[in-house]
Amino acid sequence: MRAVCWHGTEDVRVETVPDPEIVNPRDAIIKVTSTAICGSDLHLYNGFVPTMQKDDILGHEFMGEIVELGSSVKNLKVGDRVVVPFTISCGNCLFCRRDLYSLCDNSNPNVALAEKFWGHTPCGIFGYSHLVGGYSGGQAEYVRVPYADVGPMKVPEHLHDDQVLFLTDIFPTGYMAAENCNIQPDDTVAVWGCGPVGQFTIASAFMLGAARVIAIDEIPERLEMARRQKAETVDLRDLSSPPQLVEKLKTMTHGRGPDACIDAVGMEGHGLGIEHIYDRAKQIVRFETDRPAALRQALMSCRKGGTVSVPGVYGGIGDKLPLGSLMNKSLTVRTGQTHVQHYLKPLLERVEKGEIDPSFVISHRLPLEEAANAYRMFRDKSDHCTKVVMRPGLAPESSTIAQLRGSER
Repeated sequence: MRAVCWHGTEDVRVETVPDPEIVNPRDAIIKVTSTAICGSDLHLYNGFVPTMQKDDILGHEFMGEIVELGSSVKNLKVGDRVVVPFTISCGNCLFCRRDLYSLCDNSNPNVALAEKFWGHTPCGIFGYSHLVGGYSGGQAEYVRVPYADVGPMKVPEHLHDDQVLFLTDIFPTGYMAAENCNIQPDDTVAVWGCGPVGQFTIASAFMLGAARVIAIDEIPERLEMARRQKAETVDLRDLSSPPQLVEKLKTMTHGRGPDACIDAVGMEGHGLGIEHIYDRAKQIVRFETDRPAALRQALMSCRKGGTVSVPGVYGGIGDKLPLGSLMNKSLTVRTGQTHVQHYLKPLLERVEKGEIDPSFVISHRLPLEEAANAYRMFRDKSDHCTKVVMRPGLAPESSTIAQLRGSER
């Protein structure tokens, strides 16, 4: 089969690799119909996530058709069309039983490695380094899905792939980030980062009853997308330092600060002024693994007694965090990889009711064979790229980026 393989920093290639096989009675083999590049995939592409190995297959946002099932999977059948959570979860451990699926005790075979980095292990994750299991990802023609009796969810035939694909990750991630804020009817929510996760965070904050959402970014098309969702926007290009942003948000909230602040950026955040130069220098020489600019700003900006929610991916160590602000303002911080299985059915119901069409974030639909170009385009935000969906069955000779951009539903 053909698959997107990691070869090093800024080097991904589409190669022919062995087809996956059933290795456990709870496995399934999925023929992938749609797969996407996630913003967190760029952390792998840019070389900031350790334990990647040459020829690792990338991708954790994918869906498709079941073509083979292990003998213990009784809730699905061959031919079912399913979305697959990026979180690999056993369904039986303490954490899975409490709907904390991303904390599964049993799905990461590399527990000792994860414990060295984080103290404890999270669940296994498709296509996201050997820290979380070394599982082959879904940017491929086929993929093996462990614990298939727990993860994949059948989706209705009348919904197009584009409407349900993001149930695998970024829609539940944005929703959980907003839900973690315990939003009240008169709340103002500030969202750092207007990429795909940020867009779903904005949409979810409004769905959960926020009175106002303030979206913060520096990319014009992302800010415009946020405005189309009725969010107010702050363009970081108009500011020169973190204190200016804090004061701007105070001014917009009558001196109080946002009730909730959501960092949808993560480990490659762009700071302001000297802050950004400092973080970039330390990250390049690996004196810190993460650039926590958005988190610093969120902690400083949030009102007293407010909540800071962090769906943005952090992998290791970042410094200069304002812990005094966190403690003295009595802030609540909530974060974590998304417990996707918990959100699949309720968010599918919202899609079916027409409350949201998740396809609004897609700017490009491309063949899998164009993955190397797609990664560069998504990373560089060229050609107004906001989200790339790739289709293994789409022939590269019959399509080009220009022909496919925004043209297919």
